[in-house]
Amino acid sequence: MTKQELLQKLKLENLLSLAFLGDSIHTNFVREYVLMQYCGKMDDFHGKASALCKASAQAKVLERLLPSLSEEESEIVRRARNAKPKHQAKNASIKDYSYATAFEALIGFLYLSENTERLNEILEFSVKKD
Repeated sequence: MTKQELLQKLKLENLLSLAFLGDSIHTNFVREYVLMQYCGKMDDFHGKASALCKASAQAKVLERLLPSLSEEESEIVRRARNAKPKHQAKNASIKDYSYATAFEALIGFLYLSENTERLNEILEFSVKKD
């Protein structure tokens, strides 16, 4: 199965699977960013990466991104935000968790779409300070 075939399948059947993929892509990006930006102990790396990957941080990024999303991106975000996951994060509000899931689905969507330029733009945006 190609990335495009997988994308079409997941768009129709299960957007939460896009979030599963997007979570790993975002986490990997953030960890690499933290290693390049900071020198320190392992605990420092973990704390800085966790602060950028937690649901509330991802929700804030998505809220700032919303006005700049394309119609197709907005549709992915809307559907993923409204999806009903079987569980909720321990340390996140329902709203933050649903927005974070939508953000991760967007990342997964852009990755499978092979829209590298837009993916990198959003990943870079996710680590910028407000």
